[in-house]
Amino acid sequence: LTKIKNSFDKDGWSRTIRVSDMKFQWVRLDGSGAIDTKTRFDSKNSAYVRELTERDGDVATPHLANGDLTLIAANAQNAVVDSSVTDPETDEDIVSYADIAAAQIMDFEDKAQWFLDMCQRLSTHWEEGHIGLAVRRDYLLHDSMVAVLSLPRDAFHKTWRFEFIGEAGLDAGGLTREWFQIVTEQLFDPDIGLWVQSEDNQMLMDINPASKWCCPEDHLKMFRFLGRVMGKAIFDGQLVSGHCIPTLYKYFLMWPCMFPDLKDADEALYTNLSKLLDMPEEQIEYLCLDFSTTEEAMGSTETVDLIPNGNETDVDADNLPEYLEANFKYRMLGRVKPQLTELTLGFLDVIPEALLAVFDFQELELLMCGLEEIDMDDWKANTEYTGELTGAGPDHQVIQ
Repeated sequence: LTKIKNSFDKDGWSRTIRVSDMKFQWVRLDGSGAIDTKTRFDSKNSAYVRELTERDGDVATPHLANGDLTLIAANAQNAVVDSSVTDPETDEDIVSYADIAAAQIMDFEDKAQWFLDMCQRLSTHWEEGHIGLAVRRDYLLHDSMVAVLSLPRDAFHKTWRFEFIGEAGLDAGGLTREWFQIVTEQLFDPDIGLWVQSEDNQMLMDINPASKWCCPEDHLKMFRFLGRVMGKAIFDGQLVSGHCIPTLYKYFLMWPCMFPDLKDADEALYTNLSKLLDMPEEQIEYLCLDFSTTEEAMGSTETVDLIPNGNETDVDADNLPEYLEANFKYRMLGRVKPQLTELTLGFLDVIPEALLAVFDFQELELLMCGLEEIDMDDWKANTEYTGELTGAGPDHQVIQ
């Protein structure tokens, strides 16, 4: 088993194989070396993975599956991922468990090449079918979304060729790269309203919980579209122009999310909840907390119950673990559940989950986005200096 597990060594979680059905699952060992089966929330040890339950698409769009996304315990019986990719027509393995097990112990560069090789194995030969997409540059996002959302799943394993209407030139790869770059740049642009910059790191993007107010008619379609684009990008070896907070890559991978991950999404909430853990038990009930939270959007405030009748359930020392868990699940998923569901459905329309089992969340970001290139001249030209640096600016000895 040593060769076929992805270790999450920092917190004791490991992905290994369940012999009964040959599916990958997460396990955690307790201090005695036995498998930890605790289910109650523990801020140090509990971990959760996303579970996506797919349902048939609507009558008008049967090729677009519906789904329900939830967070479940990482060691739950249903928290599993297939360990092979099977041809639905022949029921034979296209990518076997042995292929994936061997790739899991490679370094990143070899993993990335292996992944592209497996995508080639899944690809449809040009002669058997390919996709031509003609879009208007002035309406690139609209035309692209309509086209991509009209495609069935098998179209994403075919070669795509692009045409910008009214422009000369054949797509020998350059137009494809340009299309992925422009489309993802526009979709991740905070001005559109789908994404906001992370409060903790402005280089990273987080889903905007108020996206429905910015794009009321089609914000969920745009997330499904982006998910498909992100999946097609890594399938074809293209790059995505937008780095997300780490938890989003963890959701794609079914990688464990733990209480400290809340810091990436909402550092203030993480800090406030952490203080409760160090507080004397008898003082907790005096804080007058209940199982509800508030959301602000478009100048209005809404109370959201974290559990049924949450605003009528007081927090005390006995139910503090459940309160922490409810806040964690709401902030990590609940407040953006419709958007994240569509994004994940779109991504998995393209990429079989088993292929992702070879990566950790940092490797997936690197595969998808590449290394961030920083324009130092632009950074220097647009840096604002305050406090004691105001006068000297870039010539101050601290900056030098």
